[in-house]
Amino acid sequence: MLITDSLLLDYKRCSRRAFLNIHGDSRQKDPERDFLNKLRQDNKRHIALVLENYYPHYQQVPFSNTSPKEKAQTTETLMQQGVNCIYQGLLWVDDNTSTSVEWRENFLRIMPFGYDYLGKPHLLIKQPGQSKFGDWSYYPVSIHLGRKAKPEYKLVATFYAQLLAIIQETSPPTPELITRPLKQSSVDTVQWLSKLELILEECLTTLTTEEEPELFISRQRCNLCRWYSHCYAIAKSQRHLSLVPGVTPSRYGCLQEIGITTTESLAQANSDTIQEVLGKELGEKLQQQAHSLVYNQAIARSQSPYNLSDILAERTFELYFDIEAEPERNLDYLLGVVLVNHLTQTQTFYPFLAETPEEEEQIWQQFLKFVNTYDQAPIFHFSEYEKDTIKRLGNLYGTPHSQIEHLLSRLIDLHHCVITSVILPVENYSLKSLANWLGFNWRDAGISGDQCVCWYDQWLTTGDRSFLDSIVRYNEDDCLATFHLKNWLWKFFTTIEF
Repeated sequence: MLITDSLLLDYKRCSRRAFLNIHGDSRQKDPERDFLNKLRQDNKRHIALVLENYYPHYQQVPFSNTSPKEKAQTTETLMQQGVNCIYQGLLWVDDNTSTSVEWRENFLRIMPFGYDYLGKPHLLIKQPGQSKFGDWSYYPVSIHLGRKAKPEYKLVATFYAQLLAIIQETSPPTPELITRPLKQSSVDTVQWLSKLELILEECLTTLTTEEEPELFISRQRCNLCRWYSHCYAIAKSQRHLSLVPGVTPSRYGCLQEIGITTTESLAQANSDTIQEVLGKELGEKLQQQAHSLVYNQAIARSQSPYNLSDILAERTFELYFDIEAEPERNLDYLLGVVLVNHLTQTQTFYPFLAETPEEEEQIWQQFLKFVNTYDQAPIFHFSEYEKDTIKRLGNLYGTPHSQIEHLLSRLIDLHHCVITSVILPVENYSLKSLANWLGFNWRDAGISGDQCVCWYDQWLTTGDRSFLDSIVRYNEDDCLATFHLKNWLWKFFTTIEF
């Protein structure tokens, strides 16, 4: 079996994903999302920026139709020649790797015999120090699109260091990580070598058995995985506890220990038993959430910080606000607003759209002029992002502080209203999940905000206005979904009896 850096990365994130990549039926994988391809393109640009700023005189291992093992041999030849910076090299270690008995005993204990190991560090950098090549050795540099040196980055970097230790017969060199924006950091191999040994052992045990690792649906972790639909269908059929909002992996383990394994069993379990394990407040919250899911009913929280029947009471004019952004450019390119006029019973959508990044200030001023026209109207939105964006754009473009403060005072965050006031039979508290349960449907089914990010990039690249039209339509539906949610909340809290 070939153990690669990408396999270890998958295993660190989700053991089930790594198992399915080896043993699963590829026909059950979801089609690759456009956003994944965008991330690859962004990563290529980030790597090019790193090379330009730090390693302009690199030597690239030639692309060819040769096998990975042959390309690894080419990499080692460049190392023997003492090339200062090697780009896109391959590191290969197997039972036949040419190294002394001493080094095999010292370092192959972490990497068991009988397997092939392949690593693809972005860069190999020459440094002073003895190795089998002479009075120099190499250390690996990994370049990542993230802004933090995540544990999985450190694990893979340590894997590279271990491969290099075996290949060049040195102690494991100190790997380097480069994250955005051009932030360099070192990895403590003393700490991470022991973790690598443990994870490799667990990974090999998992991958050499026929039993699939237990699934756990996590919205953030599973979002871009191509096995998501396959795993979700299983979780749905099992009424899996991970589909209950608030059930984390650690809480799931606690519930399993007391024999609670499904949504139904959580809803029906003895409350004292659950609260003894999880605490009174959390235990009651999770059990109510399970009850809501099982019986498909909304449950008002007993201690809400809001009087929603007053906060959400109908006004003559109401504004519903949603933003589309491009994080890579730090750009908010669409400020969408639906104006609801209860006198005329009309809903009108106003998209303030920057067709180029340079137009952001222009749409900000247009947005301000519009919302100030209805300066007594509440502005409903969903999430903290709209509030943070108003602060950012106000500071960036010199909007008077008093004007920003007045605007912020009009904001009503429906997400916060929901999560502090009511429990709903949903698997997560995103706008899409809530609005779908309430019967609202987006015109473009299956589309999410990250697709809009891709569409905007495609618009800038191709000039095809159909991409802009799709973004505007999606944003309008987000605003209308927020309106739909607000109406439901107001009706619920004006009719409920506590």
